[in-house]
Amino acid sequence: MLKFDAQKQLDSVNGALALRGQIEKVVDEIQTTGFDTIYFFGIGGTWASCLQVEVYMRGKSAVSVAVENAAEFIVTGNRRFTDRSVVIFSSVTGSTKEIVGAVDKAKALGARVFGFVDAEGAPIVQKCDWCISYPANEQLKFFMVANRLMYNNGEFADYDRYNSEMEAYLAQALVDAAVQADPWAEKFAREKYAFLQEHPEMPHYFVGSGVQWGATYSYGMCYWEEQLWIRTRTVACQEFFHGMFEIVDANTPVTLFMGEDEQRPLAERVAAFLPKVCRNYVIIDTKDYALKGISPEFRGSISHLVMRAVNSRVDVHMEKELCHPLDIRRYYRQFEY
Repeated sequence: MLKFDAQKQLDSVNGALALRGQIEKVVDEIQTTGFDTIYFFGIGGTWASCLQVEVYMRGKSAVSVAVENAAEFIVTGNRRFTDRSVVIFSSVTGSTKEIVGAVDKAKALGARVFGFVDAEGAPIVQKCDWCISYPANEQLKFFMVANRLMYNNGEFADYDRYNSEMEAYLAQALVDAAVQADPWAEKFAREKYAFLQEHPEMPHYFVGSGVQWGATYSYGMCYWEEQLWIRTRTVACQEFFHGMFEIVDANTPVTLFMGEDEQRPLAERVAAFLPKVCRNYVIIDTKDYALKGISPEFRGSISHLVMRAVNSRVDVHMEKELCHPLDIRRYYRQFEY
Protein backbone atom coordinates (compact mmCIF):
# COMPACT_ATOMS: atom_id res chain seq x y z
CA MET A 1 0.00 0.00 0.00
CA LEU A 2 1.15 3.50 -0.88
CA LYS A 3 2.70 5.37 2.09
CA PHE A 4 1.28 2.99 4.69
CA ASP A 5 3.15 1.62 7.69
CA ALA A 6 0.80 -0.70 9.55
CA GLN A 7 3.12 -1.18 12.52
CA LYS A 8 3.57 2.56 12.92
CA GLN A 9 -0.21 2.98 12.97
CA LEU A 10 -0.64 0.20 15.52
CA ASP A 11 2.05 1.67 17.77
CA SER A 12 0.57 5.17 17.50
CA VAL A 13 -2.96 4.19 18.54
CA ASN A 14 -1.83 1.75 21.21
CA GLY A 15 0.50 4.39 22.60
CA ALA A 16 -2.39 6.83 22.87
CA LEU A 17 -4.59 4.23 24.56
CA ALA A 18 -1.80 3.65 27.08
CA LEU A 19 -2.25 7.26 28.23
CA ARG A 20 -5.52 6.30 29.92
CA GLY A 21 -4.02 6.14 33.40
CA GLN A 22 -2.54 9.62 33.08
CA ILE A 23 -5.78 11.02 31.67
CA GLU A 24 -7.86 9.39 34.41
CA LYS A 25 -5.64 10.90 37.09
CA VAL A 26 -6.11 14.41 35.69
CA VAL A 27 -9.86 14.06 35.14
CA ASP A 28 -10.33 12.61 38.62
CA GLU A 29 -8.54 15.60 40.12
CA ILE A 30 -10.63 18.04 38.08
CA GLN A 31 -13.87 16.43 39.22
CA THR A 32 -12.76 16.03 42.83
CA THR A 33 -11.80 19.69 43.16
CA GLY A 34 -14.92 20.83 41.29
CA PHE A 35 -15.72 23.04 38.31
CA ASP A 36 -18.68 24.83 36.78
CA THR A 37 -18.09 24.00 33.10
CA ILE A 38 -15.42 22.27 31.06
CA TYR A 39 -14.61 24.21 27.90
CA PHE A 40 -12.91 22.51 24.98
CA PHE A 41 -10.88 25.18 23.16
CA GLY A 42 -9.84 24.79 19.53
CA ILE A 43 -9.22 26.49 16.22
CA GLY A 44 -9.48 24.99 12.74
CA GLY A 45 -9.01 21.23 12.96
CA THR A 46 -8.77 21.22 16.75
CA TRP A 47 -12.07 23.10 16.97
CA ALA A 48 -13.60 20.35 14.85
CA SER A 49 -12.31 17.79 17.35
CA CYS A 50 -13.92 19.81 20.14
CA LEU A 51 -17.25 19.70 18.32
CA GLN A 52 -16.96 15.92 18.11
CA VAL A 53 -16.42 15.39 21.83
CA GLU A 54 -19.19 17.83 22.78
CA VAL A 55 -21.84 16.16 20.63
CA TYR A 56 -20.63 12.76 21.83
CA MET A 57 -21.36 13.77 25.43
CA ARG A 58 -24.44 15.91 24.81
CA GLY A 59 -27.05 13.16 24.82
CA LYS A 60 -25.29 10.97 27.34
CA SER A 61 -24.10 13.19 30.15
CA ALA A 62 -25.23 15.89 32.55
CA VAL A 63 -21.63 17.11 32.91
CA SER A 64 -21.50 20.74 31.81
CA VAL A 65 -19.35 20.79 28.68
CA ALA A 66 -19.03 23.53 26.06
CA VAL A 67 -16.93 24.35 23.00
CA GLU A 68 -15.16 27.64 22.39
CA ASN A 69 -13.49 28.71 19.17
CA ALA A 70 -10.20 30.14 20.47
CA ALA A 71 -10.21 33.17 18.18
CA GLU A 72 -13.78 34.05 19.16
CA PHE A 73 -13.00 33.63 22.84
CA ILE A 74 -10.15 36.13 22.57
CA VAL A 75 -12.28 38.89 21.05
CA THR A 76 -15.75 38.10 22.44
CA GLY A 77 -15.11 36.27 25.68
CA ASN A 78 -17.86 34.42 27.51
CA ARG A 79 -19.64 35.90 30.53
CA ARG A 80 -20.38 32.37 31.74
CA PHE A 81 -16.66 31.57 31.86
CA THR A 82 -15.36 31.87 35.44
CA ASP A 83 -12.43 31.09 37.69
CA ARG A 84 -14.10 27.73 38.32
CA SER A 85 -14.04 26.82 34.64
CA VAL A 86 -11.62 24.28 33.18
CA VAL A 87 -10.11 24.54 29.69
CA ILE A 88 -9.06 21.50 27.69
CA PHE A 89 -7.17 21.99 24.43
CA SER A 90 -4.93 20.13 22.01
CA SER A 91 -2.05 21.45 19.93
CA VAL A 92 0.72 19.86 17.91
CA THR A 93 3.28 22.66 18.16
CA GLY A 94 1.83 24.61 21.07
CA SER A 95 2.47 27.78 19.08
CA THR A 96 -0.85 28.41 17.31
CA LYS A 97 -1.45 32.08 18.06
CA GLU A 98 -5.19 31.73 18.69
CA ILE A 99 -4.70 28.89 21.16
CA VAL A 100 -1.90 30.71 22.97
CA GLY A 101 -4.03 33.86 23.22
CA ALA A 102 -7.11 32.01 24.44
CA VAL A 103 -5.15 30.12 27.08
CA ASP A 104 -3.57 33.37 28.27
CA LYS A 105 -7.02 34.92 28.62
CA ALA A 106 -8.41 31.89 30.43
CA LYS A 107 -5.51 31.88 32.87
CA ALA A 108 -5.95 35.61 33.49
CA LEU A 109 -9.55 34.86 34.49
CA GLY A 110 -8.33 32.25 36.97
CA ALA A 111 -9.34 29.11 35.09
CA ARG A 112 -7.39 25.87 35.17
CA VAL A 113 -6.00 24.42 31.94
CA PHE A 114 -5.46 20.84 30.78
CA GLY A 115 -3.40 20.67 27.60
CA PHE A 116 -2.52 17.93 25.17
CA VAL A 117 0.62 19.36 23.56
CA ASP A 118 2.65 17.15 21.23
CA ALA A 119 5.78 19.29 21.58
CA GLU A 120 6.92 18.76 25.17
CA GLY A 121 9.19 21.80 25.19
CA ALA A 122 6.63 24.30 23.89
CA PRO A 123 6.28 27.41 26.12
CA ILE A 124 2.51 26.85 26.41
CA VAL A 125 3.19 23.71 28.45
CA GLN A 126 4.27 25.95 31.33
CA LYS A 127 0.89 27.66 31.25
CA CYS A 128 -0.98 24.39 31.80
CA ASP A 129 -2.04 23.08 35.18
CA TRP A 130 -1.90 19.62 33.64
CA CYS A 131 -0.28 18.61 30.38
CA ILE A 132 0.17 15.32 28.52
CA SER A 133 2.50 15.14 25.53
CA TYR A 134 1.99 12.42 22.95
CA PRO A 135 1.84 12.84 19.17
CA ALA A 136 -1.36 12.72 17.10
CA ASN A 137 -4.55 10.87 18.12
CA GLU A 138 -6.25 14.09 19.19
CA GLN A 139 -9.84 12.83 18.99
CA LEU A 140 -8.95 9.63 20.81
CA LYS A 141 -7.42 11.59 23.69
CA PHE A 142 -10.44 13.92 23.91
CA PHE A 143 -12.84 10.98 23.96
CA MET A 144 -10.84 9.31 26.72
CA VAL A 145 -11.38 12.47 28.77
CA ALA A 146 -15.10 12.40 27.98
CA ASN A 147 -15.46 8.75 28.92
CA ARG A 148 -13.79 9.28 32.29
CA LEU A 149 -15.94 12.33 33.00
CA MET A 150 -19.06 10.29 32.33
CA TYR A 151 -17.83 7.30 34.31
CA ASN A 152 -17.11 9.44 37.36
CA ASN A 153 -20.56 10.99 36.98
CA GLY A 154 -22.25 7.59 37.08
CA GLU A 155 -23.13 7.66 33.38
CA PHE A 156 -20.89 4.97 31.88
CA ALA A 157 -21.52 1.62 33.54
CA ASP A 158 -19.64 -0.28 30.81
CA TYR A 159 -16.49 1.81 31.17
CA ASP A 160 -14.19 -1.08 32.06
CA ARG A 161 -15.51 -3.39 29.33
CA TYR A 162 -15.34 -0.55 26.82
CA ASN A 163 -11.70 0.17 27.59
CA SER A 164 -10.77 -3.49 27.56
CA GLU A 165 -12.15 -3.80 24.04
CA MET A 166 -10.52 -0.63 22.79
CA GLU A 167 -7.14 -1.51 24.20
CA ALA A 168 -7.32 -5.03 22.75
CA TYR A 169 -8.83 -4.36 19.34
CA LEU A 170 -9.07 -0.69 18.29
CA ALA A 171 -5.61 -0.24 16.76
CA GLN A 172 -5.91 -3.35 14.59
CA ALA A 173 -9.49 -2.50 13.63
CA LEU A 174 -8.39 0.88 12.29
CA VAL A 175 -5.51 -0.64 10.35
CA ASP A 176 -7.89 -3.23 8.89
CA ALA A 177 -10.30 -0.47 7.87
CA ALA A 178 -7.53 1.40 6.05
CA VAL A 179 -6.45 -1.76 4.23
CA GLN A 180 -10.04 -2.56 3.24
CA ALA A 181 -10.65 1.00 2.00
CA ASP A 182 -7.48 1.32 -0.06
CA PRO A 183 -8.65 -0.14 -3.43
CA TRP A 184 -11.80 1.94 -3.31
CA ALA A 185 -9.84 5.05 -2.30
CA GLU A 186 -7.47 4.64 -5.23
CA LYS A 187 -10.39 4.43 -7.66
CA PHE A 188 -12.15 7.38 -6.02
CA ALA A 189 -9.04 9.55 -6.28
CA ARG A 190 -8.53 8.67 -9.94
CA GLU A 191 -12.12 9.52 -10.79
CA LYS A 192 -12.05 12.70 -8.71
CA TYR A 193 -8.91 13.89 -10.49
CA ALA A 194 -10.59 13.40 -13.86
CA PHE A 195 -13.67 15.30 -12.68
CA LEU A 196 -11.54 18.16 -11.35
CA GLN A 197 -9.86 18.57 -14.72
CA GLU A 198 -13.26 19.11 -16.36
CA HIS A 199 -14.86 21.11 -13.53
CA PRO A 200 -12.07 22.98 -11.68
CA GLU A 201 -14.39 25.65 -10.27
CA MET A 202 -17.02 23.30 -8.86
CA PRO A 203 -16.73 22.70 -5.10
CA HIS A 204 -16.96 19.23 -3.63
CA TYR A 205 -19.72 18.92 -1.03
CA PHE A 206 -19.13 16.92 2.15
CA VAL A 207 -22.11 16.09 4.37
CA GLY A 208 -22.17 14.56 7.86
CA SER A 209 -23.66 14.79 11.35
CA GLY A 210 -23.12 13.71 14.95
CA VAL A 211 -19.52 12.77 15.72
CA GLN A 212 -19.05 12.77 11.95
CA TRP A 213 -19.83 16.48 11.69
CA GLY A 214 -16.47 17.51 13.11
CA ALA A 215 -14.87 14.95 10.80
CA THR A 216 -16.81 16.35 7.84
CA TYR A 217 -15.90 19.96 8.58
CA SER A 218 -12.23 19.27 9.23
CA TYR A 219 -11.88 16.96 6.24
CA GLY A 220 -13.19 19.54 3.80
CA MET A 221 -11.34 22.43 5.40
CA CYS A 222 -8.06 20.93 6.67
CA TYR A 223 -7.44 18.23 4.10
CA TRP A 224 -9.03 19.15 0.77
CA GLU A 225 -8.78 22.94 1.03
CA GLU A 226 -5.61 23.44 3.06
CA GLN A 227 -3.62 20.44 1.89
CA LEU A 228 -4.98 19.61 -1.56
CA TRP A 229 -6.17 23.11 -2.60
CA ILE A 230 -9.57 21.83 -3.75
CA ARG A 231 -12.67 23.95 -3.21
CA THR A 232 -15.18 22.39 -0.83
CA ARG A 233 -18.29 23.11 1.13
CA THR A 234 -19.25 21.20 4.26
CA VAL A 235 -22.88 20.82 5.32
CA ALA A 236 -24.48 19.18 8.36
CA CYS A 237 -27.05 16.48 7.57
CA GLN A 238 -29.67 18.30 9.63
CA GLU A 239 -29.19 21.40 7.47
CA PHE A 240 -28.95 19.62 4.11
CA PHE A 241 -32.69 19.94 3.45
CA HIS A 242 -32.70 23.64 4.28
CA GLY A 243 -30.76 25.05 1.36
CA MET A 244 -28.08 22.83 -0.09
CA PHE A 245 -30.29 20.10 -1.55
CA GLU A 246 -31.81 22.60 -3.99
CA ILE A 247 -28.50 22.99 -5.81
CA VAL A 248 -27.78 19.26 -6.09
CA ASP A 249 -28.20 17.95 -9.62
CA ALA A 250 -26.99 14.91 -11.54
CA ASN A 251 -23.37 16.12 -11.70
CA THR A 252 -22.92 17.72 -8.27
CA PRO A 253 -20.06 15.98 -6.39
CA VAL A 254 -21.34 14.98 -2.94
CA THR A 255 -19.73 12.74 -0.32
CA LEU A 256 -21.81 11.67 2.66
CA PHE A 257 -20.12 10.50 5.86
CA MET A 258 -22.30 8.01 7.73
CA GLY A 259 -21.41 7.04 11.29
CA GLU A 260 -23.11 4.88 13.87
CA ASP A 261 -24.04 7.22 16.69
CA GLU A 262 -27.52 8.47 17.58
CA GLN A 263 -27.50 11.00 14.73
CA ARG A 264 -27.22 8.30 12.07
CA PRO A 265 -30.91 8.74 11.09
CA LEU A 266 -30.06 12.26 9.90
CA ALA A 267 -27.48 10.81 7.51
CA GLU A 268 -29.82 8.03 6.44
CA ARG A 269 -32.34 10.65 5.30
CA VAL A 270 -29.68 12.27 3.10
CA ALA A 271 -28.61 8.86 1.80
CA ALA A 272 -32.18 8.08 0.78
CA PHE A 273 -32.51 11.39 -1.08
CA LEU A 274 -29.27 11.51 -3.06
CA PRO A 275 -29.99 8.68 -5.55
CA LYS A 276 -33.18 10.45 -6.61
CA VAL A 277 -31.38 13.50 -7.97
CA CYS A 278 -27.65 12.83 -8.24
CA ARG A 279 -25.34 10.47 -10.15
CA ASN A 280 -22.12 11.83 -8.66
CA TYR A 281 -22.49 11.00 -4.98
CA VAL A 282 -20.43 8.77 -2.70
CA ILE A 283 -21.48 7.34 0.66
CA ILE A 284 -18.81 6.30 3.14
CA ASP A 285 -20.49 4.21 5.82
CA THR A 286 -18.54 2.98 8.84
CA LYS A 287 -20.98 0.07 9.09
CA ASP A 288 -19.19 -1.43 6.09
CA TYR A 289 -16.11 -2.08 8.23
CA ALA A 290 -15.93 -5.11 10.51
CA LEU A 291 -14.10 -3.59 13.51
CA LYS A 292 -13.37 -7.04 14.88
CA GLY A 293 -13.66 -7.27 18.65
CA ILE A 294 -15.63 -4.04 19.10
CA SER A 295 -19.16 -4.48 20.47
CA PRO A 296 -21.99 -2.96 18.41
CA GLU A 297 -22.96 -0.56 21.19
CA PHE A 298 -19.46 0.93 21.21
CA ARG A 299 -19.02 1.42 17.46
CA GLY A 300 -20.64 4.85 17.37
CA SER A 301 -18.02 6.25 19.73
CA ILE A 302 -15.20 5.40 17.32
CA SER A 303 -16.91 5.84 13.95
CA HIS A 304 -15.10 9.14 13.42
CA LEU A 305 -11.78 7.30 13.86
CA VAL A 306 -12.87 4.73 11.29
CA MET A 307 -13.76 7.55 8.89
CA ARG A 308 -10.29 9.06 9.38
CA ALA A 309 -8.71 5.69 8.61
CA VAL A 310 -10.71 5.48 5.37
CA ASN A 311 -10.05 9.07 4.36
CA SER A 312 -6.34 8.74 5.07
CA ARG A 313 -6.21 6.38 2.11
CA VAL A 314 -8.10 8.88 -0.05
CA ASP A 315 -5.51 11.50 0.91
CA VAL A 316 -2.46 9.59 -0.26
CA HIS A 317 -4.09 8.64 -3.56
CA MET A 318 -5.29 12.21 -4.15
CA GLU A 319 -1.76 13.40 -3.45
CA LYS A 320 -0.47 11.01 -6.11
CA GLU A 321 -3.11 11.95 -8.70
CA LEU A 322 -2.63 15.69 -8.21
CA CYS A 323 1.18 15.44 -7.95
CA HIS A 324 0.80 17.76 -4.98
CA PRO A 325 2.53 16.91 -1.66
CA LEU A 326 0.19 17.29 1.28
CA ASP A 327 2.72 19.25 3.33
CA ILE A 328 3.02 22.18 0.91
CA ARG A 329 1.18 25.40 1.83
CA ARG A 330 0.69 28.63 -0.11
CA TYR A 331 0.08 30.85 2.90
CA TYR A 332 -0.24 28.91 6.17
CA ARG A 333 2.68 29.91 8.41
CA GLN A 334 4.57 31.19 5.39
CA PHE A 335 4.40 34.84 6.53
CA GLU A 336 2.49 37.08 8.93
CA TYR A 337 -1.24 37.46 8.31
